[in-house]
Amino acid sequence: MIQTSRLILRELTTDDAPFMLELLNSPGWLTYIGDRNVHNVEDAKKYITERNIPSYQKYNFGFYAVVRLEDQAVIGTCGMAQRDFLDDPDIGFAFLPQYTGKGYALEAAQAVMNYAQQELGIKKIFAFTLPINGPSIRLLEKIGLRNAGTFNIPDDPEDLLLFVKEIE
Repeated sequence: MIQTSRLILRELTTDDAPFMLELLNSPGWLTYIGDRNVHNVEDAKKYITERNIPSYQKYNFGFYAVVRLEDQAVIGTCGMAQRDFLDDPDIGFAFLPQYTGKGYALEAAQAVMNYAQQELGIKKIFAFTLPINGPSIRLLEKIGLRNAGTFNIPDDPEDLLLFVKEIE
């Protein structure tokens, strides 16, 4: 568990399925990340069970539920993934639309970066985003990642921007 002044980041569980269903079908997710074919709570439970929980077990990190301390509302996800095609993890974040523009994503992403460096000893972090996703680009730059050019995920023709930070 990671805590900031306003947030707790904790591992996702199948109890978070209703939240994940809403997040994975939110306009921002569908536009900038893509349809994951999660259309009901059972699909969301399967998504968490197959994608999130194994990452915690295998890498000791993953994407975390971002919980607002003031009311315990789950407002988004933030964390890291270890991709087969990269040597180092990449950071990512997604928030329900009603919680964007309030600094939560920046606060959560900074906390994940600190955790990666201080607790996990990670020396390099990547990130990907679509060139049209200005808010994500600005956030990645604020947490110290630099644009390293375009990148294509294997078997995906879409051009993404690759960001990277070397951690001392």
